[in-house]
Formats: sequence, C-alpha cells, structure tokens
Amino acid sequence: MIPRDYHSAVESKAPAIDDVDLMIRMGMGDRACFEEFYSRHIGIIYSTAYRVLNNQTDAEDVVQEVMFMLWEKSPMYEAARGKPLTWAVTMTRNKAIDRLRSLQRRLRLQDEVQMENPAADTIDNLTPAHALRTTEKNELVRSAVMKLSDEHREVIEMLYFGGLTQQEISDRLKKPLSTVKARIHRGMLRLRRIVGPAL
Repeated sequence: MIPRDYHSAVESKAPAIDDVDLMIRMGMGDRACFEEFYSRHIGIIYSTAYRVLNNQTDAEDVVQEVMFMLWEKSPMYEAARGKPLTWAVTMTRNKAIDRLRSLQRRLRLQDEVQMENPAADTIDNLTPAHALRTTEKNELVRSAVMKLSDEHREVIEMLYFGGLTQQEISDRLKKPLSTVKARIHRGMLRLRRIVGPAL
C-alpha cells in the first residue's frame, strides 16, 4: 500500500532535481527522470518543431524522434556543453529543418516528374478531389522510385527523401559529383517514363 503522504513527498522533492541531474539519471536508465524531463519541456519542444513545420502531425513526429534521441544519447550528455533544454531545443530545430527539407524535396520530386503532364494538375485543382489526387500522386511517385535501378534509386532517395544535397551525396557515396548528377538526371528521366502515362 502507498503511504498517504507519498505523493506530497515526491512533489516536494521534484523541484530539487534540476535538468542536469535528470539528464544524468536518464543516462543511467532512469525512466522516471525521462518522464519528468518530458513533462517539464514537452511544450517548448513541440512549439519549436511546430514553428518550423507549421503542421501538427509533422511536429508531433519530430517530438517523438527527439525524445527517443534524448533517451538514447543521454549517457553522452556533458553538463559543460550547455543546459539540457538548450540541447533538446537545438536537436528539435535541426530535426524539424531536416524534415521540412525532406518534405519540400518530395514535393519537388513530384512536380519534376509531373512536368510530362502538367495539364492534369491544372484540371485537378478545380475539383474537390484535389487533396486525394495529390496523395495518390505521392504514392505513385514513391512506388515508381522503387522500380529504378539500385544506383538511380539510391541517389533519388538521398536527394528527395533524405534531404541531402548533391555534394553531400557525392561525399557519402565517395563518387565524383559529376557521376551523382548524371545518375540523378538518368533516374529522373526513367521516373518520368514510368509515371508520366499514369498522371
């Protein structure tokens, strides 16, 4: 049986645990401290993500990613590097920006693939089914990407879904930038041939 004064005792001790102590204890596997850190700062972490993304679902996804990363990386936290909340907010902003870039590139991929049949989208914009049609196009393009050869799919996914620049892809694959550009170009031509008739 829980003593009557248990909750008041916990509440009276909670303020004595600062964020640094919480993070250190999180690093030692203390889930209660993780939950305390979450409850203290979920508001500012969510608002940071939402300010970048301006979308509730995307912001919530980023918050989940960040909280998981905080739990995983808490053993590496060093107080000398700054306050835990600052670390969390910076991590959130970076994750949100990465997600925004990825979303923007996916839309750009859809637009570039659809260049073969621009009239279809013009007609669609006039109908109530536009939102559904857009979702279907996203799925169609994503499915078409999976039909590319490995080398073409790899660079397309890294560019449009991974949010990397062409130079970053070149560095990661250890391939010349000209090779990366050529693969992206050939991949896009192939995508348009696959998707074009279906749009």
